[in-house]
Amino acid sequence: MSVPGSGDPQRIVDPLVMRDVLGHFASGVTVLTADTDDGPIGFTCQSFSSLSLDPPLVAFAPARTSRTWARLRTIGRFCINVLAEGQDSVSQNFARSGADKFAGVRWTPSPHGSPVLDDVVAWIDGELWAEYDGGDHTIVVARVLDLGASADRRPLLFHRGSYGLLHREEG
Repeated sequence: MSVPGSGDPQRIVDPLVMRDVLGHFASGVTVLTADTDDGPIGFTCQSFSSLSLDPPLVAFAPARTSRTWARLRTIGRFCINVLAEGQDSVSQNFARSGADKFAGVRWTPSPHGSPVLDDVVAWIDGELWAEYDGGDHTIVVARVLDLGASADRRPLLFHRGSYGLLHREEG
């Protein structure tokens, strides 16, 4: 394990090193979705977290270059789908640009009309609350309108550049 030194505080952090180091933090994987007049849209977003219970808020951080987030922002309401183990291909599919991301993907409308993908661990219906500058990403805060979960499913995890599973010790 490397030990922090007294390095130069003005040193520029190499983005590749930062990605590698922060990749040691395991995270869940989400797909944000909305329905439009042209059909459903969505994108994979790894940066997601709970933010506040009162008021009920969550946060996520789409890339500034995301064309899908630009469309979702305009709609103002969306569903955050927390993917389950075994949904690696769903994550990869929604991470692509330009493809029909919903081809072969089953879903049902949430109480507010956004797509809830089949077999997810949890879903959160939300509406845009605020946005903040996050460098090459936008930090988005969403107000939770409704939500649900499946206790019998386990989350899909992303760690050090690949998908993983949550292992529980039995005993």
